[in-house]
Amino acid sequence: MSEHKVSDEFDVVVVGGGVAGLSGALTLARARRSVLVIDSGEPRNAPAAAAHGLLSRDGVPPLELLRIGREEVVGYGGRILSDRAVSARRVEGGFAVEAGSGRVFRARRLLVTTGLVDEVPEVPGLRERWGRDVLHCPYCHGWEVRDAPIGVLGGSPLSVHQALLFRQWSPRVTLFLHTGGDLAEEEWERLAARGIAVVDGEVTGLDVVEDRLAGVLLASGRRVAVEALAVGPRMVARGEVLAGLGLSAVEHPMGVGTCVASDASGLTEAAGVWVAGNVTDPTAGVPVAQAAGVQAAAAINADLVNADTEAAVARRRAAVSGGSGGVFSAVAEAEVAARVLGERQHGLDPLRRSEGPARP
Repeated sequence: MSEHKVSDEFDVVVVGGGVAGLSGALTLARARRSVLVIDSGEPRNAPAAAAHGLLSRDGVPPLELLRIGREEVVGYGGRILSDRAVSARRVEGGFAVEAGSGRVFRARRLLVTTGLVDEVPEVPGLRERWGRDVLHCPYCHGWEVRDAPIGVLGGSPLSVHQALLFRQWSPRVTLFLHTGGDLAEEEWERLAARGIAVVDGEVTGLDVVEDRLAGVLLASGRRVAVEALAVGPRMVARGEVLAGLGLSAVEHPMGVGTCVASDASGLTEAAGVWVAGNVTDPTAGVPVAQAAGVQAAAAINADLVNADTEAAVARRRAAVSGGSGGVFSAVAEAEVAARVLGERQHGLDPLRRSEGPARP
C-alpha cells in the first residue's frame, strides 16, 4: 500500500456498490454510521435488460436500480466514490483501504461486496450474448423464455440440474452434452422422465439471426434450433482486495467456482471484516444479495455498538477512579444518588430548599 495521506475516516468502508453493498450502506447510514462506498462500476448483471424477483420493482433495469440505490444512500449522508479499491490492510483502530487514485481511507470496519466474475465456456459468440438469450438463472430469466425451445450447455457440475430446472418453464428443453462426458444411468432416467432431449457432440458456435439466437451449431455440422441457451459459468469471487488481510477465495462446495468463506452474518475469519452478496454466495440472486447486505450491516452496527459501549465504560471508569475511593468514592456515590433519587437524594440541601425563607 502506498504511503498516501489518509483522505477521510469512516465507521465503515463498503467495497463494492452492487445491490449487496448499497443495501448494506443504506442500512448503516440509517443507523447514523459514517459510510463510504467505493465502487468501480462493473456490476455483474449489467448486460441484462431487467432484474426480476424484487417485490415492487420487478423488471427494473439493473443500472437504474443501482442509480436509485446510490441516491438513497447519499440521502442519508453516505458517500459514494467512483474508484476501485486496490488493497486493504489492518492498522491501529481498524483498516486502511487504498483506492486506485491513491487516496487512502480509514475505517473501523469493512464490508466487502465485490461480487464475482462469470467465466463462460469458450464457445464463439457465447460471451457476446451473455445476459440476453444466453442465460444461467431460470428465476432471473425463465419467465421471459417460457414455452420457447431452450438449450442447456453441458460441462458444468450442475448441467443436469439446470436442465431439470428450466423444464419448469418450457416443455421443449434440450441438454447438449458438449464436453461434459456421459451421464450416470440415474441422470438419463430423470431426463427421460421429464421429456428432456439429450444431444451428444461438442457445441462449436451459435446461429444468430437478426440479433436473436436461433440455434446451436455442433462440430458434426448439425444445427439444433433453440431460442435461449442456459449455461453454467464458473463463478469466480472478486476477493483480491482481501489479500492483505489474510483472506482468499476458496472452492465453493457445489463445485461451481470460488467464494470468500463467512458465517451466516457475513463475518469472515478476519475480525472486523464482513462480506455479502455473490463474493461469498455465488448462487445468490439480486433479492438474496440485497438481504445479505442488510444482514451484514446490522451485524456490523451491533459490533460497533458493543465497541462504543466498551469504550464509554472504560472512559467512565477512568473518570471515576480519578477521584479518591474509586467506584465507592464520594464523587461516584453523589453521581449515583443524583441519577437515581433526583430531588429525593439524602443530605440537608433538599430539606433546606423545602423549608422556605429562613426565619429572622
